[in-house]
Amino acid sequence: MDLPIISSTFFLTLLMMIGLFFFIRASVKDRTKQIQLIPFESEDILLKKLQEYFEARAYQLIAVDAESKQITFRGFVQPSWFLAVLLTMLAGVGLSCLALVLFLLFPDVSTLFWLLVLIAPLAGVFYWRKAGRWEEILLQVISKANSSNLVRVTAHRDELIQLQENMSVQTVE
Repeated sequence: MDLPIISSTFFLTLLMMIGLFFFIRASVKDRTKQIQLIPFESEDILLKKLQEYFEARAYQLIAVDAESKQITFRGFVQPSWFLAVLLTMLAGVGLSCLALVLFLLFPDVSTLFWLLVLIAPLAGVFYWRKAGRWEEILLQVISKANSSNLVRVTAHRDELIQLQENMSVQTVE
């Protein structure tokens, strides 16, 4: 192969590896969001329903602050085996591509480049260690002078999506 072809392929492979690095790092990024719920019944009934819902999802009540009208839940989020294996496989494929391009660029030291593939499982280990963590859910009643009160829920984005799908609640944008 011509040197310009191999060098441009090497450049594109490096760009792919940079994207893969940021994809693996983003797999453990904190995605905490807030939504505001409009209670159809009183705030006490809605808070009781939310407490039962989160306790059913393995969250534990850890604090109730009557002064600020805030309830805090805490639960351990398990990492996903599927995502750990997927990230390991993606890292393996990416490092194999990098090793192949380096093999074509430097054929004299070709066997050493294939050892790069051995570090692919580190992507899965990185995800597994960082993704398994304690998360908190905050429920807070927001008093409004001119209308009904709102309930603010602060939690992980996926947990909020599940809440909206499983409970019939109306949100405020």
